[in-house]
Amino acid sequence: MLEQLLIFTRGGLILWACKELGNALKGSPIDTLIRSCLLEERSGAELYNYDAPGAAYTLKWTFHNDLGLVFVAVFQRILHLLYVDELLAMVKREFSEIYDPKRTLYTNFDETFRQLKKEAEARAEDLKKSKQVDASSRAGAFDLNKLQKLRAKGAKKPETVVSKVSKAEPKKKPTKKNTVWDDTPRQAKLDYTDPVGENGDNIEVVAADHGESMMDKEEVFSSDSEAEEAEEVGKDSKPETKKKGWFSSMFQSIAGKANLEKSDLEPALKALKDRLMTKNVAEEIAEKLCESVAASLEGKEVGFVHEDFFDSTAMEEALVRILTPRRSIDILRDVHAAKEQRKPYVVVFVGVNGVGKSTNLAKVAYWLQQHNISVMMAACDTFRSGAVEQLRTHARRLQIPIFEKGYEKDPAIVAKEAIQEATRNVSEVVLVDTAGRMQDNEPLMRALSKLIYLNKPDLVLFVGEALVGNDAVDQLSKFEQKLADLSASPNTRLIDGILLTKFDTIDDKVGAALSMVYISGAPVMFVGCGQSYTDLKKLNVKSIVKTLLK
Repeated sequence: MLEQLLIFTRGGLILWACKELGNALKGSPIDTLIRSCLLEERSGAELYNYDAPGAAYTLKWTFHNDLGLVFVAVFQRILHLLYVDELLAMVKREFSEIYDPKRTLYTNFDETFRQLKKEAEARAEDLKKSKQVDASSRAGAFDLNKLQKLRAKGAKKPETVVSKVSKAEPKKKPTKKNTVWDDTPRQAKLDYTDPVGENGDNIEVVAADHGESMMDKEEVFSSDSEAEEAEEVGKDSKPETKKKGWFSSMFQSIAGKANLEKSDLEPALKALKDRLMTKNVAEEIAEKLCESVAASLEGKEVGFVHEDFFDSTAMEEALVRILTPRRSIDILRDVHAAKEQRKPYVVVFVGVNGVGKSTNLAKVAYWLQQHNISVMMAACDTFRSGAVEQLRTHARRLQIPIFEKGYEKDPAIVAKEAIQEATRNVSEVVLVDTAGRMQDNEPLMRALSKLIYLNKPDLVLFVGEALVGNDAVDQLSKFEQKLADLSASPNTRLIDGILLTKFDTIDDKVGAALSMVYISGAPVMFVGCGQSYTDLKKLNVKSIVKTLLK
């Protein structure tokens, strides 16, 4: 049964709702749809599933882009209603004919909707019956085929011989080689091999060589780069020609169309998808983004699109909305709030193997030190040999206390004891290093889920490489799925933020940032961009968007 059908403007004004249905929705499915899909450039999706206590809804929607109207249908997920898509299309067609921007009440549409609903239900029932008839006729045809095969039993032998011959000459598979992400020695980057005495004799040299973290220089860097770009644009004698670029040229094929249809947009959207994939955007994410663009353009007048979209302004705004965090996470503010409650602020670093969790944990520690915040490191990577020693080296260089219990210990218990120690010593922040684990390794994922459930950290940071493309979606989505499946609590704790490493090695292949944010909804909070402790900065959203569309 249909729970609700709603018509509202893109500005949020509700024009009509089906009073006849009269079902009180549990939770806020419409509001969640707007926040999670319509405002997050995910409107190209076919449906949205909403879970509320005691109810599970499926929402489907359609747009009238010229009039700026949104039509949403809500129904119980278990029902699988067949007529919803057709009903939405009919409601959209009929309501568009009577819509007036100056009018806000449409009570006379109730009777029209009642007739449309009956018509859609009847068509769905007829379609269901015709499918059943087709299925039974196909079953009868299958029986006849079986009889014919039984009569010609001996004719199968030559086929068997042919199949055997084809199997006798299989192609030899090439030997699989390990993927090499970087051809320079990993450990040499931070110069771990320098001789360090038992009491850390060379700590003074390291402290003198560092200086202010790039986290606090980000705004200056961004304004400088934008100023340089403005100078280049000023020097250009033909700014309008330059502004169009590749983005507008993709849509020249649809010039002269009265109203845009999906078939008109397909060539341009395919080119857009390919372009995004060359920037390391995962294929699935590039496709969804193109679907969202298609949904926003379908049915529009070409003249309107030319002014608003061909200069890539609309696309830039869409990408900025995706990369801008849904909720504000200010670590410095949250640290001071935790201090007032007399407890340490706990950050857990998680991720797959070899992405640089320990190294970037040290960079975050150095940045916090710059703001006069006392930090403690917790060595909870009790799985990888040498992990505790690596973290101890960072702690000595930065003169930060470290809590360690060696190897073969339960990391959840080690983290709990570290937090207790930090509380006793009045340390303001505890940075928890965890073992790198592949998203499909259930024992290690179960241990991580236990650590998060037992210690309830303030922030769970996923550390991922900026080098990955399609792997970013697989890593992050499966990581979150495993944390949800293995959680001992009904209130599952997932990824809160993302730290991207090796950002200085990717040139213009910045798509991993877009892929990770899109798939998880978590913001990119830190970007590792070099070999020293100061090489940590905030994500410059405008710079990423311009690089993607360059």
